[in-house]
Amino acid sequence: MAGLRVICSFPDDIYRLAALLIKQDDIILLRKKDYIENPKPNGYRSLHLILDVPIFLSNEKKYMKVEVQFRTIAMDFWASLEHKLKYKKHVANTVEIEGLLKACADSIEALDYQMQEIRNKIDSSKE
Repeated sequence: MAGLRVICSFPDDIYRLAALLIKQDDIILLRKKDYIENPKPNGYRSLHLILDVPIFLSNEKKYMKVEVQFRTIAMDFWASLEHKLKYKKHVANTVEIEGLLKACADSIEALDYQMQEIRNKIDSSKE
């Protein structure tokens, strides 16, 4: 299995790019986990696709499972910090930090959609 992370500026870019990817005739969608519509309890928001993707070897074409994670820039920043908490040993104040991270994730969601709205207003005002 291989993995790929796609970092997008806006939430609607995530869905647009994911749709374009799975629309390709040689890529097979196996599973979709939408943590944007259904965030994890810790606040994590991302779209995960498990795909069968063709790879071309010297004498054959084979399909390989690939997980593609789509998230916004802000959520990627959040996830890297949350990852440190999750995998470091002996972090003091874990419960407090988890609460702060959840609050940040909620703020990030609001900010991502506010920024998307601003972008949409800019795009619609173009002549």
